[in-house]
Amino acid sequence: MPGHTENEITVAAPLDLVWDITNDLENWPQLFSEYASVEVLERKGDTTTFRLTMHPDDNGKVWSWVSERTPDRASRTVRARRVETGPFQHMNIHWEYTEVPGGTRMHWRQDFAMKPDAPVDDEWMTDNINRNSKVQLALIRDKIEQRDRERRTTAPAAG
Repeated sequence: MPGHTENEITVAAPLDLVWDITNDLENWPQLFSEYASVEVLERKGDTTTFRLTMHPDDNGKVWSWVSERTPDRASRTVRARRVETGPFQHMNIHWEYTEVPGGTRMHWRQDFAMKPDAPVDDEWMTDNINRNSKVQLALIRDKIEQRDRERRTTAPAAG
């Protein structure tokens, strides 16, 4: 049975700031703790094709793959998919941003299936993604909220 995850967090910051920071691909290694580097391979219209490389895992293996990502600011959504699927048959990710009282809710939905010869199955990967998404979402929230506090304290006073 294919894997499906949904994770979300509310960030106490304006939607525009959350959108801008989370869609700045070149800055992802500073935003996510798991990514060592991002290499943009192509930009065509609103779609960016890029290579993500992770930090070495516990066994010293470095995972890397190519994805494409298409943000749609008008609908406050992003659609992404792995182009180089590695151990996945497919991996599709949908991000949604919603203004809520006190900030912005960011929702991640991932739909995927592991290849039959992958080292882990769909159930294992579902648990892994759910566990890791909570960590990454909290880091992202904390970094954006810190940036928002800094931005507000350095903004010139009105009047």
